[in-house]
Amino acid sequence: MAPGSSPREHARTIWDAAVEAVRPEPLVQAALAGDERIRTAPRILVVGAGKAGPGMAAGLEAALAEHRGHVEGLVNVPAGMSAPLKRVRLHAARPQGVNEPRPEGVAGVEEMLRLLESAGPDDVAVCLLSGGGSALLPAPVAGVPLADKLAVTKLLHRSGATIDEMNCVRKHLSRVKGGRLAEAFRGKLLLSLIVSDVVGDPLDVIASGPTSPDPTTFAEALEVLRHYGLLASAPASVVRHLERGRVSEVPETPKVAAANVENRIIGSNRVALGAARRAAEGLGYRVLDLGAFVEGETRAVATAVAGVVRSIRTDGAPVAPPACVLIGGETTVMLGDNPGKGGRNQEFVLAMLAKLGVEGMRGVTVLSGGTDGEDGPTDAAGAVADAETLAQVPGGGVSVSEHLASHNAYPLLDRAGALLKPGLTGTNVMDVRIVLVEKV
Repeated sequence: MAPGSSPREHARTIWDAAVEAVRPEPLVQAALAGDERIRTAPRILVVGAGKAGPGMAAGLEAALAEHRGHVEGLVNVPAGMSAPLKRVRLHAARPQGVNEPRPEGVAGVEEMLRLLESAGPDDVAVCLLSGGGSALLPAPVAGVPLADKLAVTKLLHRSGATIDEMNCVRKHLSRVKGGRLAEAFRGKLLLSLIVSDVVGDPLDVIASGPTSPDPTTFAEALEVLRHYGLLASAPASVVRHLERGRVSEVPETPKVAAANVENRIIGSNRVALGAARRAAEGLGYRVLDLGAFVEGETRAVATAVAGVVRSIRTDGAPVAPPACVLIGGETTVMLGDNPGKGGRNQEFVLAMLAKLGVEGMRGVTVLSGGTDGEDGPTDAAGAVADAETLAQVPGGGVSVSEHLASHNAYPLLDRAGALLKPGLTGTNVMDVRIVLVEKV
C-alpha cells in the first residue's frame, strides 16, 4: 500500500479517478476524433439532453474546431449549467432541483424537432444524451397535456411501477422518446453519443431511448395501467391516446433501427469502475470488483457487502488485505412516511457502520458517492467513513441505527465530518462505492 496517506485519502483518490474517467468532454472528443462522416458534412446539427450536456457540447466543439462554422443546435440541460460554447446553445429545460418535465423543456424539444426536420440529404446530426435526459426531453403527443403526462408518471411511481414499466407508458405518450426523435431526421447520419446512467446500459432505456428502437407496445402500456389499477384514475387523455394506439389509430413506436442512425455508449459505470481498479492497484490494493450490475435495496446491499468484508478479514478470501472492494450500479431506498434527510449513498455508508459496528470497522474505510456529485435532495454526493466516524457519533451504534431507521443519514454523517462534497461533477454514470480493508 502506498505510504504517506490515509485510507480515507486513498478512497477519495480512487473515487476521483473513477469520476475523471467519465468526464464528458474528453469522451466526446475521443468519439469524434477522425470521423470524416461528421467533418465533411455541410451542416452538423446538434441536439440532446442531460446533466452532462455542457461538457458533451464542449467536447463536440473542441473536436470539430476546424469545422465549427458548420455546427448549430441546442442541448436541454438543468438551469444554471454553463460551458464556454460558440455554436451549441444550452437550453434551460427545468429549474435546478426540479427533476420533472417542464414547459421550458417542451420548447427546447420543439426547436430540436424543427432543426432535425430541416436536414438536407448530406447533413449529419449528433445527439448528446446523458443522465436526466428523460425529464429534460418532454414532448407530449397531441391531445395529452404535459400536466396529464406528469400526473400518470406520478401515479405509476406511487404504485410501485418499475422504471421499465414507467418508460413503456411514457414512450407511448411522447413525440420523441422510444426512437421518435430519430424518426424526425432525414439526413445522412444521426450519431447518438451516450453517457449511460442506467444499469446494463440498455439503449432503449437511457433517456427513454429517443434514438433507439422501442421493444414495447401500446397494448403493453395499457396493461401496465391495468395491472396497477390505474385505468380509472389516470387522466382520460392518457387512456384515450393509448387505446387509440392499441387499435392502430396512432402509429407505433419504431421497432427497427433506421439505417442512418448509430447509437454509441461512450461513458458508463463500467468505464468508471475500470479506472477505479487501476487507481486502487496503483496504491497497492488487491481489488475485488463486484461490477456495474449491482441493484437492490440499499441496506440489503450493504449487508451483503459487510459479509464480504468479514470474509476478507477472517479468511483472506476472495482477496486478502490490503483489499479494495469496488461496487457499481445503483441501489434504491424504500422511504416510509416522513423520511429524514439523506440519499442512497449516505444510507449505504450508515448501513455499513450499523452492520459492522466499531470492532468490525477496525481497518475498514467505506466511501459511497454518486458520480454526478449528488445524493438525494442534499448538497452531498455521499459519504466516507471508518471506525473513527463511529467514535465521533453521540450515542454510537444506537444513534446510527435510529438515523438509519428514519432514513436520516445526512445530519449524523454531517456531525461526524463524514459527508462527501465534491460539488457537481458534470457527468453521471450512477454510483461508485469503495470499501478498503487494511491489515490489522
